[in-house]
This record gives sequence, structure tokens and C-alpha cells, in this order.
Amino acid sequence: MIFVAGAPLTTDSSSSCSQGHDILTDLMKHPVLVSASSSFNDVAERKFSVSKDSSSGISRHNRWVYIFQREYATVDPALVDVVGTDEATTCVGLVIRNQNSGITSVAHLDSPDVVDIGLAQMLAFVVNQSSDAMLDVHLIGGFDDASPEHVNGITESHGKLEGYSFPLCKKIVDSLAKSNMKFQIHTLHVLGHNTRRDTEGNAYPIFTGFLAETATGSIIPANFDATTRCPDEVVRRIRVSASFEDPSWKGRLLETYDTQTDQFVIAPCTWDMRKMHIALMLQNLSDQEILLTCSTSPSAEAPDFVDNHRRQWDYLIQHPDWSETFPFKKPRIFQRTEDKSWVRHQAAKSSSSSYRYAD
Repeated sequence: MIFVAGAPLTTDSSSSCSQGHDILTDLMKHPVLVSASSSFNDVAERKFSVSKDSSSGISRHNRWVYIFQREYATVDPALVDVVGTDEATTCVGLVIRNQNSGITSVAHLDSPDVVDIGLAQMLAFVVNQSSDAMLDVHLIGGFDDASPEHVNGITESHGKLEGYSFPLCKKIVDSLAKSNMKFQIHTLHVLGHNTRRDTEGNAYPIFTGFLAETATGSIIPANFDATTRCPDEVVRRIRVSASFEDPSWKGRLLETYDTQTDQFVIAPCTWDMRKMHIALMLQNLSDQEILLTCSTSPSAEAPDFVDNHRRQWDYLIQHPDWSETFPFKKPRIFQRTEDKSWVRHQAAKSSSSSYRYAD
């Protein structure tokens, strides 16, 4: 069930087929959410980098968790200060926070296919703490990548003209509405609300990332760099594409972080030798060809998009057998150190063989 400003959302739709569309339309027009989105636009985007310079986004005293595409993490405010994601163009970041406990779950959703099971994964620990609590919800990301015809930030077109963002947003709000949980939507910074246009009318997302402060529940526009997109960046990026072919992850978000131990437990994902051959082929493409081949929004990607993909392909070429990355199909575990960096836990090896991230 969806609430806005303390009141349940009602819609006139009687058709289950159009219900998600109607709910999204009503939410995009809701004056409280329109005002909240306008205010969110005025918030300065934070640049997050681990540095001794106190002017950088994250200080050494912050304990943060970063999630990549198709991942989620549920964090305890007693153990984590901020949790966030970025690189969301046609993807949507979803935040669910228990008002009573402060337990916060963040997901980087990239397809309607992972919404239903993904929502259950997110709620498993959030509601376990207090099943009757009102759950605060924020949606950030996704832009108007569809037709130029708009009404209240939603395209009137359907079929191929829907783009990627609209079907995803529609599925998310439909699933929230059908749930027995009580979801109070505070931020709906998606689609037309998260779109800017250049002089030629081309659309771009305003924000592609955010962080959630676990103590207060505040949501702030943000982007991260290599020092904070960690640990195990390349392997976690590879899991995104590999999971499409791994049946064990069908319809599910990628397990990444353990709430109770404050450890990254990066669940295994398999791939076959075909990945290496594809990587060899893609490495021969030009930067522009990579954008057109690998992105759902080529003109809206960040400058490091191509380099991030080339590093994944280099890894796959060097490690074509998935079992080299996940021996015995066991997760890769990273523990937080006293200086807030991450160190890989390798039980079978001495501590001297550990890898540090974000030092």
C-alpha cells in the first residue's frame, strides 16, 4: 500500500493492466511529490571520494556501503553511516527505510524482471525488525528516455517508444501498491522530474546517483569515484552481465552485503568461455561503438563508462574460468578495517595475501 503525506494513495483504475500506469501518473502529478522533487533538484550534488581532505564527500569517520547495478544492500545504522549508488541513467535507485529501527535497504534496479523478488529481498530484514512500521520510500533515477510527448513527466507513447525507464518505474510503483506493507513515498525523482534537455531537445538525467544517511534518513544527490565504488569493483561489475545467463539469479537482485556482520559477502556468479570470446570481440570496438552497443542511453553515460567496460573485458580475458574468481563457488568476503577501508578475507591464505581497497 502506498501513502503520500500520511494519506493512502487512491486511483480510479479498475483494470489491472493499466493500474501501474495510473498509479505512476497520479504519483507524478501529486503536489507533495512534485514539490519534493523540485526541492531535490535544488540540492547540490556531492562528489564522493576517499581522501584526507575534509572537503571530499566522505570523511575517514564515515562507514559507507556502495552498491552497483542489480545489487542491493540492507544496512544497520549502528554499523553504517551512508549507503548509496550511482551510474543510474535508465535504472532506478530504490530506498526503503524502517521509520522505527532506521534499518535501510537500497537497490539499484535495472529491469522490471527483478522488481518483485528484489522487493522481497529488500524487505526481508527491514520488516523483520518491526513488521508494522511505516516504511519510508525514495525513488531516484531513470529519465525521460522515451517519446518527446509528455504529460506530467510521463510519456503518452507505448510499445517501443516507452524507453527503458518508464516500464521500470511503472513496475516498481505497481508492486509497492500491491504489497501489504505500508510505504510512505517521500521522493519520486524519476522520468520527467529527473530530466533536463539541451538546446536541441535531447534528454539527459539530472541526477544518476544518491546517498542515504542512515541516522536521519536524508537522501542527497551524489556521485562516487573509484575510491568509493568498492570493494571488488571489477568482479561485481562482471556479475551484472553474467547474472543474465546464470539461472540461479533469474529475477533476483545480486546478494552483496551482510547486514548483521557488516561484511561484503559477494555471492558467486558463473559464466562460460563464451564471455571471454565476447570480451575479445568487444575490446576491438571503438569507444563510440561500445557506447552504442553496451548502453541503454549512450548520450547520457559518464566519461568513465567505456573504461569501466574495458577493464571488465580485460579481466574476463585473463580469467575466462569463473571458478578462478569464485573457487568452489564460494563468495568473496571483504571485512571493514579500523581505517574504514576493506580487506579481503581469505581463510586459506595468510593475512599478508589480503587485498586492501579504498586505503
